[in-house]
Amino acid sequence: MKKLGFGCMRLPMKQGENELEVDYEQFNQMIDAFFKEGFCYFDTAHGYIGGKSETAIRECLVKRYPRESYILTDKLTSNYFQKEEEIIPFFEKQLENTGVEYFDYYLMHALNSDYYAKYVECHAFETVKQLKEEGRIRHIGISFHDKAAVLDKILSEQPDIEVVQIQFNYADYDDPGIESHLCYQVCEKYGKPVIIMEPVKGGGLVNLPKAAEIILDEHRNGASYASYAIRFCASFDKVCMVLSGMSTIEQMEDNLSYMKDFVPFTEEEFELIGHVREIMKDQDMIPCTACQYCVDGCPVHIAIPDLFACYNAKKQYNDWNSDVYYSVSTKDRGAASDCIKCGKCEKVCPQHIKIRACLEDVSEMFEKSR
Repeated sequence: MKKLGFGCMRLPMKQGENELEVDYEQFNQMIDAFFKEGFCYFDTAHGYIGGKSETAIRECLVKRYPRESYILTDKLTSNYFQKEEEIIPFFEKQLENTGVEYFDYYLMHALNSDYYAKYVECHAFETVKQLKEEGRIRHIGISFHDKAAVLDKILSEQPDIEVVQIQFNYADYDDPGIESHLCYQVCEKYGKPVIIMEPVKGGGLVNLPKAAEIILDEHRNGASYASYAIRFCASFDKVCMVLSGMSTIEQMEDNLSYMKDFVPFTEEEFELIGHVREIMKDQDMIPCTACQYCVDGCPVHIAIPDLFACYNAKKQYNDWNSDVYYSVSTKDRGAASDCIKCGKCEKVCPQHIKIRACLEDVSEMFEKSR
């Protein structure tokens, strides 16, 4: 397989009658362009885009292409089962939603130490192994959001895991909260192929600090900033797939341009990105990837990722647009100062962000002059 995968957590959207809907016409165009260049890997989950990702996969991929022409990954997400008996009905609902009879890869989703304990207690690994034996899953894996020591424990206890999906990008490479490189090394230790998520850090590695842009602009010969982020990840030996959440045909075309005939990083490029990483560390940004996991359980309905994006943009560019978007993001929603410090958001944050403290910083930046 070519190393670029279509991550379907972010898709092209358009305004429907009552809410935003997936733009099927544009999604069709993107899928067609993806296949034309020899790519075939698609990744979804039941919770992506409020359930709309799975059904978009059915309408735009499954109904239009033969099953053997693509590889489809879905996930068992902790939010959707509380006991062992609920796992298979949920799985069958996912098959129905996507319109397929089997998944090529099925991942235990967003594992950390707490979620892993739940999966073990509910015999999720045994259930998924049974589904594989029945031919309804081809390969068993996990997606992972925790420290390397936890990943080591999981892989030592669950030998049936065939592939590991980790967050990995050049900004998080040596981040002590994410431990991207250490987690990659654990996968190497157990001989597990690695799927990369968040290679562009939710778009953060496209909107770089000016000093970082200057460094890349001197070397990139017209290549996009995203190309450096994705090629960095794809250049590691155990990486079998790099997921990109593409929401426009332009993003798709850019990714295809450099991944259809992928050329790994040179030593000079690794050194170059090392300089960019050091510049970004000095920016002291909030490392939010806008996964939205923190939003659903917030009792005061704060759009936390949106507020963090406003904060980072204001800090990096000091532009008035950030104040405007802060007002938009808090209209009919909680402001940063409305946080009641319950901590629910921090328990589910894959980035281990100290969200409550960061919201205080956001409030100080945007609300002190109100």
